[in-house]
Amino acid sequence: MIDGGGHLLLHGVAEFNHVHRCFNSCLSTAERKGMLASNPMTRIEQLPSAGESDHGLALDESDLKALVNGFKPSPTMYVPVAVDASTGVRRNELLAFRWIDFDADKKTLRVERALEVTKKFGVRFKPPKTWRGLRTIALDDGTVGLLLAERQKHQRLLAGIPDGADVDLSLVRLPEDALIFPATPLPGKDFDFTKPRDPSGFSKTFRRGADALGFDGFELHHLRGTHSTLLLDKGVPVHRVAERIGDDPAVLLRNYAKRKRKQTADTSVATVINAISAGILGS
Repeated sequence: MIDGGGHLLLHGVAEFNHVHRCFNSCLSTAERKGMLASNPMTRIEQLPSAGESDHGLALDESDLKALVNGFKPSPTMYVPVAVDASTGVRRNELLAFRWIDFDADKKTLRVERALEVTKKFGVRFKPPKTWRGLRTIALDDGTVGLLLAERQKHQRLLAGIPDGADVDLSLVRLPEDALIFPATPLPGKDFDFTKPRDPSGFSKTFRRGADALGFDGFELHHLRGTHSTLLLDKGVPVHRVAERIGDDPAVLLRNYAKRKRKQTADTSVATVINAISAGILGS
């Protein structure tokens, strides 16, 4: 609503976020039409919804391993699920990765864009929704190995080289905008390295797979929460975890505190308390 002086008054988080979406939509259109050099709303974050309490179940390491390995029989799901679990990226960031974002020598993935689903334009690319989203993620050796093997599959597919043929794949150049996890072509259609997957369909396929593995109700975005929870539980500083997953540290901590875990004894805290008590009370 507008006050007597013509100032915009916002009552509550929902109203603020509604105004955020409206301004963002208008300015995004202006940017797309060349009327603005950039959309300033991409640097303004929405507030977390009031009353939001379901932050999902954070798996422990053994359950996470079982879940990820359970997708191995599915060649189109295993690698993206494994990469998501090891990086904590958002679904729409994961599906927007291009091979140019992957640096095998430096062992990094660069988040430069995300998918956006629109009624008018369908699935398209956009910059991350906040400035925190633009980031470089360090990769472990296992994830680097998975991505190298996946890239070789794409190179063989592009060049028509059968599996097992001993050739120098470094000579095969993938398209500049080739996606790491492109859409699977329909029967009779050519493989398009630049066509993104349907985000909703990817989430549904993950959910069905997780349910079949005994992880009922575990959603794709819970991998992100699990990743950050494991890092925080192991003592990685909050600001480092927030930088890695592209989140606000305060929001990360709030979600971390609300996230459900297995009901196990908090041995880490007990160990620290015992050490402190020994120092205070010890003879």
